Amino acid sequence: MLPEGWKEGRVGDFLERLESGVSVNGEDRPLRPGEFGVLRISSVTQGTFKPSAAKAIIPGDIARAKCHPRAGQIIISRSNTEELVGASAFVEMDHRNLYLSDKLWQTVPHPESNMKWLSYVLSSDHTRNRLSNLASGTSGSMKNITKDEMLTLRVSIPPTEEQKKIAQILSTWDQAIAATERLLENSQQRKKGLMRQLLTGKKRLPGFEGEWNLYHLGCLFTERSEIGTKDLPLLSITSNEGVVYQDETGRKDTSNADKSKYKRICPGDIGYNTMRMWQGRSSLSDKEGVVSPAYTILTATGKSDPLFFSYLFKLTKIVHVFYRHSQGLVSDTWNLKFKQFKKITCRVPGRPEQSAIAKILVTADFEINALRVRMDSLKQEKKALMQQLLTGKRRVNMDREVA
Repeated sequence: MLPEGWKEGRVGDFLERLESGVSVNGEDRPLRPGEFGVLRISSVTQGTFKPSAAKAIIPGDIARAKCHPRAGQIIISRSNTEELVGASAFVEMDHRNLYLSDKLWQTVPHPESNMKWLSYVLSSDHTRNRLSNLASGTSGSMKNITKDEMLTLRVSIPPTEEQKKIAQILSTWDQAIAATERLLENSQQRKKGLMRQLLTGKKRLPGFEGEWNLYHLGCLFTERSEIGTKDLPLLSITSNEGVVYQDETGRKDTSNADKSKYKRICPGDIGYNTMRMWQGRSSLSDKEGVVSPAYTILTATGKSDPLFFSYLFKLTKIVHVFYRHSQGLVSDTWNLKFKQFKKITCRVPGRPEQSAIAKILVTADFEINALRVRMDSLKQEKKALMQQLLTGKRRVNMDREVA
């Protein structure tokens, strides 16, 4: 049953047509100043338009490119995976150096159509689920939506002034989310700068002087090779979330039933993926459990603070050293076993300075995590508000003047 004053309509009631981009060849890298780019699906995920996700068009294809993102319009993914087909985003400003790919549409609205309101409708979970169910495809996991399916999609339409008010309210939440995202990005960049300066000795903390010492990693770590440990939980070593319980990851458990060869890891150990250390796949454990034999487990000696080294092992410069020392014929078989790892040398400070540096970086991580929690909370609150406002379960106060 429709809310009072609302009516049933279709997406096409707001549009003259949908225009498409064309397929052009591009280089998978960020744009340089003055270059032209083609948008990818990642440009319109989660209802947010991100022009930085464009890839550079090769010069020979620029003449074929068409359809710039225009201010006040909606870009829609017409062809992609089941999770991403139908993704859309509102464009706040013109981007004359960017073009749509053939997998994207852009709206061409009727005069007076409220495209901001419509963009929230199209990006809502309810609409996304309906579009995903409509999508069809025969090749692999790619799904497609036709123009007719998009234009005839039914929507519940409030009066024009209520559309404006709903869009205003949700825009306020978008502004708060965007501000938090900027703070998060700034914090992440600050942490990267601190890591480059503090972990290499370019910047020293007050109270610490003297040269750093050159060590083989084998002097700083021993390998823990304990197997056959019973009744310990299965852990998963992740790149960004640390060491977590496997049953809390939400991923399918692909481990062997026989875990007699699984390795024990303890709090304070660093575990790394033997075949992916050249990509920085390592984490400090705060748990005791067992992990796949595919991991190498490091235990710190008295000369090393494992927290300091958990950050050092993520530094791009050090990851490249791991890359150079990994062995194998092709990247799928490259590995860094402990016998190679222990021969690597690095220059580090004494343990007290290691601990002081680690404390600074932990503080930076706390700030980043707090901003992530804040941003996730804002997104969840906005999602709940969208579900109420866009269905009429919660009506806006129309007594105030709508700009």
